[in-house]
Amino acid sequence: MFLHFFVRDKSFYKKTALIAIPIALQSLITIGVNMMDTIMLGSMGEVQLSASSLANQFITLFHIFCMGIGMGANVMTSRYWGMRDLYSLRKTITLMMRVCLGFSAIFTIATFFFPAQIMAIYTHDAAMIEAGVRYLKWLWPAYILLGFSLTCTIVLRSVGQVKIPLFCSIGAFFVNVFFNYMFIFGKFGAPRMEIEGAAVGTLISRTFEFCFICGYFLFVDKKMGYRIKHLTMKCSDLIGEYVRVGLPVLISDGLLSLGNSAVAMVMGRIGSSFVSANAITAVTQQLSTVFIQGISNASAIITGHTLGDGEVEKAKKQGVTFMAMGVIIGVLAGLFVIGTGELIIGFYNITEETHAIATQLMDAVGFILIFQAANSILTKGVLRGGGDTKFLMVADILFLWVAAVPLGALAGLVWHLPAFWIFTFLKIDQIIKAVWCVFRLYSGKWIKVIHSADGAETDHRKPAVSQAE
Repeated sequence: MFLHFFVRDKSFYKKTALIAIPIALQSLITIGVNMMDTIMLGSMGEVQLSASSLANQFITLFHIFCMGIGMGANVMTSRYWGMRDLYSLRKTITLMMRVCLGFSAIFTIATFFFPAQIMAIYTHDAAMIEAGVRYLKWLWPAYILLGFSLTCTIVLRSVGQVKIPLFCSIGAFFVNVFFNYMFIFGKFGAPRMEIEGAAVGTLISRTFEFCFICGYFLFVDKKMGYRIKHLTMKCSDLIGEYVRVGLPVLISDGLLSLGNSAVAMVMGRIGSSFVSANAITAVTQQLSTVFIQGISNASAIITGHTLGDGEVEKAKKQGVTFMAMGVIIGVLAGLFVIGTGELIIGFYNITEETHAIATQLMDAVGFILIFQAANSILTKGVLRGGGDTKFLMVADILFLWVAAVPLGALAGLVWHLPAFWIFTFLKIDQIIKAVWCVFRLYSGKWIKVIHSADGAETDHRKPAVSQAE
């Protein structure tokens, strides 16, 4: 009876799968790398495991900023690709790269000169700070490598190029695991570096990703034809549109990243057992959300292409269909986490206290995932693809900083509630946003006009050209 609300065209589901599955596989490989890192470092004890987890919070902060930069550009490049407007598309990429370079410089300088101060943000434990500094001192060159490879990957996806990033991740997986094993444990004649070895392996992997992705993007790709010479393009006529569409995404994802860091600060002050337990469940949570990420990215890209082709009603129906996918995937992901939690925790050499906390966190993750899936597909996918970036910025700021962070801090540091409720309060913004964004989807107000470099609005007469390759 409700089927008329959903897309029935098989080509829509095929296109979604062609984009979502490679992205999901890429995320799965990345998570596999993280899992191998935690297992290898876990054998060195909880201090090194916790220190690397907290140090990576600062790197994750940069990662999410870059996601904001890339996804802000993605809203525009997807629409321009549907319009066949390569001129505006290339200018958007140039602006994206300049912003990325600026953020990379800031994080590189901070990590090089102030590693101890960075670690002190997340914990007061002297042993964890010392181990974290040893980890960070190797990774200051990694920011520019990560920044450009990540943003270029997002733009490649926006025009249907999803296989190239997947191949890159497969290669990076083997590079990372090999060199981590080599330097953490001192194999094949290398020195035994333990936590520093994990950083060296990560740096080598980032270098591989940068050479692979940026080499293809700047020298091989023919769909967009973006080359080094385009880095000097004059983009003043598109700056206003880039700021209007992309800045809210950057602010939204940046504040989300800062919120995650605030969550890490709360966890770091609860104790090392909670930090270690969260490091274990974080990998599991990422593992269970790979397909959510794939659908989320696919929905943003397809929505942009559909609106670029001028089919507004079709985009609305696709949005409802994507939302339904989110609910179904969220339930399945939640059941997966709860069902496999004990098995995954058993892989780690941890204390009974950490084991008990990790078990509670697994149950909390399974519950939150039901809402997180629909929320992610709407906020990072459909609504963002429609250009509704200002609304999403307000949603992220309001619910994260007014609800999740203060309630989580109270639950963990003042009320001393069980781990299940601490985590639930820390993630309660996922529940609130999921409900709020459903109403936004049905209002239709999320569909916004995006202008080209010459000032013209979207030309709905031009057919979309993208296909997943």
